Amino acid sequence: MHARNAAVARDLATAGIDAEITLLTEQTNTAKAAAAYLGVEVGAIANSLIFDADGEAVLIMTSGRHRVDTDHVAGIVGAEKLGRASADLVKAATGQVIGGVAPCGHPAPVRTYIDVALRDYPELWAAGGTADSMMPMTYDQLITLTNGQEISVEP
Repeated sequence: MHARNAAVARDLATAGIDAEITLLTEQTNTAKAAAAYLGVEVGAIANSLIFDADGEAVLIMTSGRHRVDTDHVAGIVGAEKLGRASADLVKAATGQVIGGVAPCGHPAPVRTYIDVALRDYPELWAAGGTADSMMPMTYDQLITLTNGQEISVEP
């Protein structure tokens, strides 16, 4: 297991969440690829997206069936401008790389927002800290794990 997977596993255990990180035989860098690999609906993929909110990294966990409306979400998070984070900001904030960002396992807490559309699925799948790992959990477990604020990512 990679060190990034181990950091995620530690945070899961600390939160009391019994979710096994599954190492995949290939990288699944997109929600569509992950859903196809796992045999689930794309909406059940909990994408961990890091955005740059006026220079601060924020994590938005969104359903694979949604795109984040950055103008709409900027107002919710209190940012003048919300845009995709650079690879350097993602790595600095999470210790992970784009395509494998988990909802936890970060060096320090990242302000997190959860797409309410994820509630539609009894089981969600999120990245496990690397592009070739995924883990199942429920919506409530995701909220507990991240201390995330529930939002709609689309107006």
